Amino acid sequence: MDIPPLAGKVAVLSLGALPLSYALNHVSALSYPLGVVWMSALILGLLFLAIYSLSRSDIYYDPLYAVFAVFSFTSVVDLLIALQEDGYMGSFMAFYTKEGEPFLRTAHGVFICYWDGIVHYLLYLAMAGAIRKRKRYRNLGLYWLGSFVMSILVFLPGNILGKYNSEIRPSFFLTIPYLLVPCWAGLRVFNQTQAPSCCTPNMVEEEQRKGLLQRPVDLALIIYLIFAAFFTFFRGLVVLDCPMDACFVYIYQYEPYLRDPVAYPKVQMLVNMFYVLPFYGLAIYALIFPGCSWLPDWTLVFAGAIGQAQFSHMGASMHLRTPFTYRVPEDAWASFFVCNLLYALGPHLLAYRCLWSPAFFLRPLPGPPAHHEKQH
Repeated sequence: MDIPPLAGKVAVLSLGALPLSYALNHVSALSYPLGVVWMSALILGLLFLAIYSLSRSDIYYDPLYAVFAVFSFTSVVDLLIALQEDGYMGSFMAFYTKEGEPFLRTAHGVFICYWDGIVHYLLYLAMAGAIRKRKRYRNLGLYWLGSFVMSILVFLPGNILGKYNSEIRPSFFLTIPYLLVPCWAGLRVFNQTQAPSCCTPNMVEEEQRKGLLQRPVDLALIIYLIFAAFFTFFRGLVVLDCPMDACFVYIYQYEPYLRDPVAYPKVQMLVNMFYVLPFYGLAIYALIFPGCSWLPDWTLVFAGAIGQAQFSHMGASMHLRTPFTYRVPEDAWASFFVCNLLYALGPHLLAYRCLWSPAFFLRPLPGPPAHHEKQH
């Protein structure tokens, strides 16, 4: 697939992170936390000016173009950090992980960097290319929004609550825009016009007349959501130190990473219990009762959120940066991977089902009365 022209331009700008990071790693002033803060802010400011001068018309058309371009640069930086911490390349970003955000050296930090440097980076290029061609990118934007918000909801509180809270540097406050951008970007993405539906009023009426037993895919998804909701609630109880024997066995024999004092896994399970669990209940309702037009959009948001969460959680549970006592035991690998992969896959299947055949979720469309159709 050809990369759209301006997505290619964004890619070229973002790849400038490689020589720039290597050069900055040898600047002595960046051995101090405040030096890292000021240099990071300066680079992002200059990058924004460069993007604005090169793509002014596209930014006027959709200001999110500038956001995606800047974030694509930071995605490359995150990928460099992940590769450096895993020993696949030399010290490109050692100055930043030492004096900027040392918690990026944790197992969880490494895997959110991988996700940002690969998945988010491709999404930024695709959305920037869509803006350049004046095409819709609503679905991609919703998936990115869920993924981005989930990473922030877990990473920032985990930094404050975990054992590395004493290593918070001034550059931590550069993450404040990361709290504001999703709010603004989310409103813009949700306010974009949806793609016109190909469903006729007759198709919508016919689909919404079907009972649950006539929709086996929806029935299977409901069964999955019930089990996923139970699993979400159970793991929430586990991190809350529930005294049940089942919780004790699970946290010691299947997912000891939930006990890791870095706090990321505990925060992740609590976010799942308080946000993902209610969504599962609402999704079950929407699969039973027709006309819940909000479901297709929100399935994309939660698919992105759960995909990011499970990737980071599964990776960190097995990573060498996680102390051996908190890693998944070898005899539990099969059950761990099956449960967590299914937990990640289900929301994506639900989103695909909603986009593939949305008639059941549409509000009843106006159509000619039945007696008029009979007369003709």
